[in-house]
Amino acid sequence: MGETAKYFVVKQRAIPEVLLKVVEAKRLLESEKVLTIQEAVDAVGISRSSFYKYKDDIFQFHDNSQGTTFTLTFQMDDEPGLLSDVLKIIAEYHANILTIHQSIPINGIASLSLSVQMLQTTGDVSKMIEQVEEQKGVHHVKILAKE
Repeated sequence: MGETAKYFVVKQRAIPEVLLKVVEAKRLLESEKVLTIQEAVDAVGISRSSFYKYKDDIFQFHDNSQGTTFTLTFQMDDEPGLLSDVLKIIAEYHANILTIHQSIPINGIASLSLSVQMLQTTGDVSKMIEQVEEQKGVHHVKILAKE
């Protein structure tokens, strides 16, 4: 297994300018002020390769995560009880599971997508995701979306 991802909250002044520009380009695309990635990267002054390199690794953090919905996607071994173990971790952090979609396993690996709502009682989201990543049989956890 590869190295597990770690999540940090840092002040804006500590973030390299290229990463801040990636966030701005993503905001432009989401707001539909620009229609293409090329227009977005031109507007903020970065290359398309920088955008693609970092786009899945940085997103703006909002202090009030209550009511926020994260869509997580990952791959997991096709083992009895593994999905139950993952759901138990999420339940221990008092998050609300909205949707679960698991593909039919191919070569012993299934893809899973979870939509999870953060509540006032939800614990540290980064630690929750880290604990899911560390679960034996779980591979490649990624935050696909945040609303």
